[in-house]
Amino acid sequence: MYFPLEEYEARWKKLEGEMARKGYDLALVWGKTAGTFERSMETVYLTNFFTTHSGQEPDSPLFNARGFCAAICEPGKEPELHTDESDPRMELIATGNHHWHLDVIKGIGDALNARNIQGKVAWVGSDILPVKYAEQIRAQCPNIEFVYEDDLVRECRRIKSPRELDMFREGGEIVTNALTKMIEALIAGKAEGEAAGIAASEILKRGGYWQRLMIGSGEYVNHAESHPMYGHDAKHRPKEGDLAHAFIYGPIYQGYWLDPGRAFVVGRKPSPEQKKLVEDCIRIMEEGIEAPVKHGVKVKDVARSARRVHDEVRTERSLIDTAWPYYGHSNGCMWEHPLIAEDAVTDDDIFEENMVASSEAFLSREGIGTAMMETNWIVTKTGIEKLTPLPMTWW
Repeated sequence: MYFPLEEYEARWKKLEGEMARKGYDLALVWGKTAGTFERSMETVYLTNFFTTHSGQEPDSPLFNARGFCAAICEPGKEPELHTDESDPRMELIATGNHHWHLDVIKGIGDALNARNIQGKVAWVGSDILPVKYAEQIRAQCPNIEFVYEDDLVRECRRIKSPRELDMFREGGEIVTNALTKMIEALIAGKAEGEAAGIAASEILKRGGYWQRLMIGSGEYVNHAESHPMYGHDAKHRPKEGDLAHAFIYGPIYQGYWLDPGRAFVVGRKPSPEQKKLVEDCIRIMEEGIEAPVKHGVKVKDVARSARRVHDEVRTERSLIDTAWPYYGHSNGCMWEHPLIAEDAVTDDDIFEENMVASSEAFLSREGIGTAMMETNWIVTKTGIEKLTPLPMTWW
């Protein structure tokens, strides 16, 4: 394991504290790991388990709920992990209490009933488990009152440990190096497929991974990427003078999410209008978002600051404003709460030291295109520590 066992033991203690605060003696924490990353966050955080199965298979007489797992968490004990994997590498799993099932739902229900529980159990993952399987569990365990507590583990994950911060710094170096090489290849006029391959190689040889290598240029610059499902065009080369953007995002290192991106002009010779668009986007990020962030600052105040700068530089409304109405988010095993948006937070949401988060901005102008950018950072007592310190301009 990347993290030593005592790191996980500390996480279990944090969860016990949250359970005690909310009045639970037992928590059922769901995860979906097969073939996906973004809903593996809770079980990866608690046990480091990730199945080798390819995805959520259709149910059959052989398997039920293939792709799902759960940890039964009880104070004073290591998590009891129930999975779809018969032969995991146990040296990579933080708990020795592992059970596998062809029918994951029945196996978990049997384990709960063996405890003779009467009363409340925290259900973490109501937004993960399909209704079909939830109904099966409820029918199997009629004496248990399941209470949805989807934020129970998220609250434990919000402030990162020193080891997690060091891991994020390593991941930041990996993705910064890869994105730099991808952008340099595109600026030089290399095909999208070649540029993406260069970035992928850089990530893989450092022990990292990704979800998407995003490239948008020319006629596709108003979209997140040119080919979101079928791969990158091995022949399409961004043209000299094209406005473009590139992002790398996903579980870059040890399952933790980083997602930097930059806008640039192929050939490094922007028109005055392109230069102004990118620089205004940078201003939203640096002046509107990053400058006011430090320990104790309200997230809502930063969102207001970002909107103020955005309103100053915005020349027209666009679809991008509607589609992405926020200016960043916390980072963990995926995007996390809080979102940097006035309507998404309360006055109680604050930035705290050792949170990991991002600043991002999207800005469109008719006849010029769309600039998209993002930077990841750690919140400190006095400001931010950038994890993905790529250049903001590329000319």
